Amino acid sequence: MNDWHDADPVGMGEYGIAAGTGCLSVRGLGSCIAVVLQDPVAVVGGIAHVMLPSHTLARDQDRPGKFADTAIPLLIAELLRLDAQRGRLGARLIGGARMFDTAGMGGTVHMGERNVLACRLALQDAGVALTAEDVGGDRGRSMLYDVEKGTVAVRMLGGEEHHV
Repeated sequence: MNDWHDADPVGMGEYGIAAGTGCLSVRGLGSCIAVVLQDPVAVVGGIAHVMLPSHTLARDQDRPGKFADTAIPLLIAELLRLDAQRGRLGARLIGGARMFDTAGMGGTVHMGERNVLACRLALQDAGVALTAEDVGGDRGRSMLYDVEKGTVAVRMLGGEEHHV
């Protein structure tokens, strides 16, 4: 896997596309979700750094990569322009942690969980298979996606690196 420092970072509410030997990274995922889409045959992939489940939750809608319901269709369209085929696309979800204690708020669904559910639904609606996920918990994560190798490395806050 390429070095974490050589990867192109994808910031909050943004998305990034890479082909061939490109690498993308997301640092400091809390309740946000890194949606990784890849076509291993075309050797192209991308990441959307999703902050919220729906564009209806914010007034500021100038960054479609910010919302699950707009980021995933956008990422798919960008990859199709690079010769990806929808039927070959696979998705991985990383993040969606519960970053704040919600004791005493029985039955509430925290933002990380809402983001995970919204991303799963958007992928299902788009007909893209969810092949792996590393979501939930109460610790932040960072991740590195190597497009050429098709690998995703995840580092948990205070933990070891593992692959998803």
